[in-house]
Amino acid sequence: MSLTDPIANMLTIIRNALQARKDTVDIPASKLIGKMLEIFKADGYIEDYRLLKNNVQGSYKIYLRYEKKNPAIIGLKRISRPGLRVYSQRDHLPRVLNGLGTAIISTSKGVLSDRDARRAKVGGEVLCYIW
Repeated sequence: MSLTDPIANMLTIIRNALQARKDTVDIPASKLIGKMLEIFKADGYIEDYRLLKNNVQGSYKIYLRYEKKNPAIIGLKRISRPGLRVYSQRDHLPRVLNGLGTAIISTSKGVLSDRDARRAKVGGEVLCYIW
């Protein structure tokens, strides 16, 4: 089965797993999802992730992070979607919660967090917010 929006699917699976207090969650693998998970891990929103090669596509096993029984991820929001693409120029990159959260941006230099995109002075498609 092909998905119309795999990013929204990943965010929904993680959001539901956090509400159910799961320790791990499995999602279908793709290169874009892998780059997004690297940013999640670098910013401390998840403990770790592993690529499981079980079939043609494979899947990622994500180890969710909790601090004193509270999830490290408070909110996830999909910004650019298939029906409405949202782009941002390098001078107008979004700040999530005044810099406390992270915006994930797909640029010409790859998938970057908003801080890295500002350093590289590139704009692009705003994929999602995480805080």
